[in-house]
Amino acid sequence: MFVAAYWWRVKPGKEEQFRAAWRRGTELIRERYGSLGSRLHREQDGRFIGMAEWPDEASWRRAYESKMVYNDPETRTAFVDAIADAADEPLLLMDVTDDLLDRADDKPADSLS
Repeated sequence: MFVAAYWWRVKPGKEEQFRAAWRRGTELIRERYGSLGSRLHREQDGRFIGMAEWPDEASWRRAYESKMVYNDPETRTAFVDAIADAADEPLLLMDVTDDLLDRADDKPADSLS
């Protein structure tokens, strides 16, 4: 498994818009490019961190090089509109060596806390 981490700063008041667009975009990337999904985290300073999982680096690279276009202009517009700042490149690129995350309860978190 391969993991790519990204970060974004979101405009004040646009957090829910960002999260909804991120969730929809993640679903579309999974369908179109074969990602395993992603988790969205929020740092104490307010920055959002996305940790996307992929079967392997080659799968991620193909999607990344195609700019992960998913042909949903409404979702893309909502996502971009909410962002105040973002990294030009992924924050981290990592191969998973050991995975002890409990995936038995795979329900998405609904709160920002």
